[in-house]
Amino acid sequence: MVKEKNSNLSECTTIVVGGDLTGDGSRIYARSEDFDAMRCKNWLVFEETENGPEEFVADDSAFRCPLPKHRLGYTALPDYQYHHEWGSAGFNSAGVGESSTETIFSSEKALQFDPYVANGLAENCTYNTVLPYIHTAREGVERLGAMIEKYGSAEGFGIGFIDNKETWYLENACGHHWLACRIPNDKYFVTGNQSRFRDYDPDDTENYLADKDLLTFAEKNGLWDPKAGKFDFHTAYSKDDIADHTYNYTRVWGLQGLFTPSMKQDVNVNNFPVYAKPDSGHIGIAELRRAFRFHYDGTDHDPYLHNNGHEPWRPVSIFRTTQTHLMQVRPWLPDAIGHITYVANGMADLGVFLPIYQGIRHFPKAYSIGDNHCSDDSAYWKFRKVMTLAMTNYNAYAPLVKETYAKLEAENDQRQREFEAKYLELYKDKPMEAADLLQNFSDQLLNHALEVADQLTLELFTRLTQDTMKNYMFHGA
Repeated sequence: MVKEKNSNLSECTTIVVGGDLTGDGSRIYARSEDFDAMRCKNWLVFEETENGPEEFVADDSAFRCPLPKHRLGYTALPDYQYHHEWGSAGFNSAGVGESSTETIFSSEKALQFDPYVANGLAENCTYNTVLPYIHTAREGVERLGAMIEKYGSAEGFGIGFIDNKETWYLENACGHHWLACRIPNDKYFVTGNQSRFRDYDPDDTENYLADKDLLTFAEKNGLWDPKAGKFDFHTAYSKDDIADHTYNYTRVWGLQGLFTPSMKQDVNVNNFPVYAKPDSGHIGIAELRRAFRFHYDGTDHDPYLHNNGHEPWRPVSIFRTTQTHLMQVRPWLPDAIGHITYVANGMADLGVFLPIYQGIRHFPKAYSIGDNHCSDDSAYWKFRKVMTLAMTNYNAYAPLVKETYAKLEAENDQRQREFEAKYLELYKDKPMEAADLLQNFSDQLLNHALEVADQLTLELFTRLTQDTMKNYMFHGA
């Protein structure tokens, strides 16, 4: 996610999990989009077409480029005012998922030799110009990399791709360079607004892809001296300064400590491993829900426990998060149900993760509407009202929200298991009935979540009214 113009905000936390760690062989790509609570997200489905737009013209940047007429179908989670950009996360009808983007920053030294391009590829453009036109995760890396080299980058970003076979993460560097790595099956990867890649082997094209000049450019311009040691992508190209210590280091340190507590690390030294293994050997959807709700819980750095909006350590879960997504691929199932994006509107710590199956045709209307003013008919604002009320007295009200949503997530998990069993009985012989079953299940589950949020809002408002009255009784003698 990009920095707002004339703002010092920077956004997002990414966690990627290899297939050997999930317990069932699935792979997961997850990211929070942390930007502005007023930027309502609309959940959209775009249909496959042979007559798609032949040119992309950005509204939120100066970028434009030609597009193929054939556009695959795909889901997206754009900001309310930018339906054809800022797509953020989802799967296309070829079974490829993309998450776009993690804001990162190149070093001032690297930018001296290859500056960002003002009308180049900006973060807002990287989803809708790539995902509808690719058929594998690797092809996504190749298409995006070619666009970076051709048009230049307007800013720094990290972007992920996932399909039935591979998961890739790409980091760009200054104007025209980039490196992408295939995520190992036996490791997890964590990043927060900082380039994290280190190693690169140009001969190992199974696990690395990059622009052809990545090494020669670094050597030519004094960003890397081969005589001093092997190439380090982060050291050569990335920004690393005092601001990273409390904004970025702490999240990587905290999440690696959550998954691998045996790994003792200095929070102030950026030698965190690029990939790590969890002590439990397991990271699934439940563990990722917990991770994206992380705020140094119960410690001196917990801003919510201590009512401290000026806590210097930036948590993973923050109020201005617009959505968090967990993209899961289960290759042994039909793509329609095997590819799921679990999405929590707003702040994950006070939100609920809901499943979006690749095979749905549309969302309930409430999920696809809303703008920057609170409204009763927008799903985003229904969930946002709950967390806003809870934040007026976090320690008093958050437990109710957490308990209610934990119960709903557990119920939904069970409902999904039952639904998927029925779907598998139908889809081979009665594919249309299976598709209808999927759509009806999705609609019912998403609509029920709105009912739960409405009841939470009423209960929170009741408790807030009672507590306010206690503070302002002014009763008689």
